[in-house]
This record gives sequence, structure tokens and C-alpha cells, in this order.
Amino acid sequence: MKHENFLVVGGSGFVGRYLVAALAARGARVTVPTRRRERAKHLILLPTVDVVEVEQVDSRALASLAAGHDAVVNLVGVLHSPRARPGEEGPNHYGPAFAQAHVELAQAVVAACRETGVKRLLHMSALGADPAAPSEHLRSKGIGEQAVLAADDLEVTVFRPSVIFGPEDRFLNLFAQLAAFFPVLGLGSPGARFQPVYVGDVVKAMLAALESRESSGKRYDLCGPKEYTLRQLVELVCAITGRRRLVIGLTDALSYLQAWMLESLPLQLLTRDNYYSMQKPSVCDCAFPFGIQPAPLEAMAPSWLLPAGPRERFSGSRGRYAQLRWKAGR
Repeated sequence: MKHENFLVVGGSGFVGRYLVAALAARGARVTVPTRRRERAKHLILLPTVDVVEVEQVDSRALASLAAGHDAVVNLVGVLHSPRARPGEEGPNHYGPAFAQAHVELAQAVVAACRETGVKRLLHMSALGADPAAPSEHLRSKGIGEQAVLAADDLEVTVFRPSVIFGPEDRFLNLFAQLAAFFPVLGLGSPGARFQPVYVGDVVKAMLAALESRESSGKRYDLCGPKEYTLRQLVELVCAITGRRRLVIGLTDALSYLQAWMLESLPLQLLTRDNYYSMQKPSVCDCAFPFGIQPAPLEAMAPSWLLPAGPRERFSGSRGRYAQLRWKAGR
């Protein structure tokens, strides 16, 4: 690996824990800033990883942290934010959490790289990110993406994944938890299209980009090998977990109403902004980069979604039965 010292912003999160572990396994030294060191317990034991507690990850803190590193990786992203103020719902406007995490932080990372002379920057965006996208989440991601790619004095690579799945995800695991408690699932936006990508493959792509000079200045869309509707994904999770549930797809109007009602709960499962995001298909029309063959969801998800007992994969008899039941719609 050409770079030996990394600053990984957002390294204590879902994707970050896998990337940091992979870098450490290669002998690289990694600095991970976090507001609460307790949240990064899973990284503290890694021998070449330094978890640094900072009050606020802003341009000043980033400049101090980036000094002496060969590359910076920005993985920070949020799914929910208080809505933009009335009259500011158009393009380039987004809620304060989106503004801070997706736009201001991206700009601060670029400024810190320039101030400290760090040339290499990897940035995590999202598939469908666009300043004119239908949701505040995708609009703010699009503005942040533009900010890092505009820094032509840096060697920037941007990754735009579809929904990422893995053992700690908040996607498949959420459906599994809901299926465990509710015999009937009212599903908003059942026809929303996704091409889920395994977290391990996202990390492989980022590591490959670090080895490739040709990746500088490029954006890579990252998708798994198969496209699903949201309804198909929920039914697949139910099949894997062995729970027979009635999945009722809601109409567009009811989907919006469901999102409006759920966003007022203390624990936000779904918001109207998520509803708007799902209006744009999260699918790819390109091959996975760097010659990597992405793992199928059906081959990976059973290893952590199967009910208690022997953790058979879909290659096992119980897994094959669940897959056949799902395909048959039973």
C-alpha cells in the first residue's frame, strides 16, 4: 500500500469499522476521531489504531488531526435531519444535520487537507446524490460530493454506494426486528428499487482505489449483483429468519402518510425525506469497479439473520429451503 498513515473520519461507524480493521490488518497506522471514545471500543484494541476523542469534528480539529497523515477518508453520513425551514425546500436546501454532516464537513475535510498538505482523499457519497435530487439527504450528499471533486489540487476519489448491508446494518436488521414483533407489515414505497452492496465489497473497492493512481478524480457507483424492490427485500428477510409474515404494500398516498406519522416518533424509523429518497431508484447500470465480484445478498445475509441455532448459510439445507420458499412466494 502506497499510504501508511490514515485519518478516517467516521471510522467508528458501520462501514468505518470494517475499513479501519482492513487497514490495520495491512499494517497501516489509522487515526479515528470520535466525540465519544466509548462508541469506538471495537477499534481501540487494534494495535495500529489511535482513537482520539474530540469535542467537535470541525475544520480546526481536522487540520490538527490530518497533519502527518498520508491520506484522509471521509465516511460520515446521516439518514435523518430536522427538515429545512419553510420556503427552503428547493434544490440546494436541506436540514441542519444534513448540512453539517454532508456539506460543511466535506468542505472542512478539503480545507484540512489543503492546510496540512495531504493530497489523497477518499469520500463516501451515495448513489443518486444530486443537488437537484428529490430529497434533502440526496441533495446535501450531492453538494458535498461536488465540493470534494472541485478540489482539483487534491487526489480525490468518490464512492457512491446503493444501500450497504452487513452484520451491523440498519437496513436488513431493521426488517428482521420488525418481523420478529409484528405479524403484519405495512410497507411504504414497496416498489422502491435497490441494489444492495455488501460492506466487505465496499471496503475492497476503497482499498483498491488507494492502490490505483487512475482512481484519482473519479466517482464509482457501487452496487451488488442483483436488483430488488423493497417488498422483495422484506419478504427475503422474512424467509431467511423463518417468520411467515403478511407484507402489505401501501399506496403512494399511504406511504407518505406512514412516513409523516413515523418521523414524529423519538426513534425515527422512517421520515418523509426517506420517502422522497426512495422515489429515485438506487440501482447501477455499470460493473463493480476494480474487477471485484460483489457478493450476492442471499449468500451473505443468512450468516447473521438466521434464527438462533446453527448459523447455516444458504448453502445449507435450511437456507436452501428458505430461499425456495421466498422464490415461490410462500
